[in-house]
Amino acid sequence: MINQFKNKTILVTGGTGSIGSEIVRQLLEQGVKQVRIFSRDESKQFELAHTLNNDLRLRFLIGDIRDKERLDLAMEDVDIVFHAAALKHVVACERNPFEAIKTNIQGTQNVIDCAFKNRVDKVIGVSTDKAASPTNVMGCTKLLAERLMLATYFYKGNKTTRFCCVRFGNVLASRGSVIPLFLKQIKMGVAVTITDPNMSRFFMSIPQAVDLIFKSAQIMRDREIFILKMPVATIGGIVNSLIDIVKESNPEMKLSTIKVIGKRAGEKKHEKLLTDDEAESALETKDMFIIRPDVGMETGHNLPEERYPQAIHAKHKEYASDKQKKMTKAEIKKLLMSIRNLDFLIRA
Repeated sequence: MINQFKNKTILVTGGTGSIGSEIVRQLLEQGVKQVRIFSRDESKQFELAHTLNNDLRLRFLIGDIRDKERLDLAMEDVDIVFHAAALKHVVACERNPFEAIKTNIQGTQNVIDCAFKNRVDKVIGVSTDKAASPTNVMGCTKLLAERLMLATYFYKGNKTTRFCCVRFGNVLASRGSVIPLFLKQIKMGVAVTITDPNMSRFFMSIPQAVDLIFKSAQIMRDREIFILKMPVATIGGIVNSLIDIVKESNPEMKLSTIKVIGKRAGEKKHEKLLTDDEAESALETKDMFIIRPDVGMETGHNLPEERYPQAIHAKHKEYASDKQKKMTKAEIKKLLMSIRNLDFLIRA
């Protein structure tokens, strides 16, 4: 891969979140001119600045993507935008649906409008598997956020800004995820509360997710959805693997039991990354599926690799967690052990 970020000024919305902060970390290794972190929480900005040794290329901007005027100022002279700001918790969005609309939908439209106005080169939106056949508020808002980026074709005129979305599933140990909660319960020796041991999810580490976001940013043309392939595990498999890991570090630990509490509002038992309809025109590489836009692009007359290296027409009819091979316990433990701060979480 060429270094597409060298000497670039880059804005990361939601830049103090789990995905956003990893994007920032990896950008600093790419010879960027400046990285602007746009987020609402001053405490998280302070912590991230300290973690990154107050690198002089960083600019921390307090703001909310709901505030279009503030976002416009933040985007001045920016080359690339990584749009990772969102309300992402399923239950919170179920209970506060219009707040999810204002951030995930109206906020995304603000990003689009400001990117056009400031002649940004690329905008890469971070999406979720819950946007595929959504059954909850969060998934519906993220699906519409994807559609807003695809619809930029219809009013861009002579503007050259390009947009794409990257869709993936659960990112291990991301902020607000269940891993820290499970570890706390295991270390306390109390029952580990899970929704359903057979519930399946797509899982990936934070660095793996960001690596593939960067790859998508390089090969994008305009208005694609890049769907990152992720391994599958059951919730029961994750918990049992965590129990083993903690037990190995503390053989005297009291073994935890598992308590099933049932699905929460809006949750699916299984997730999809790619639907049947999307698969019909999708391309596939080793790492991802690529959904190309219907308008203004070829419809299969040219070889797909002319635009996307090593891509073939998708072999899958859909990519759903209940239909994919599940990781073994050894594979799950290897993935869990790759979490950057796992030792700290176990000792805390």
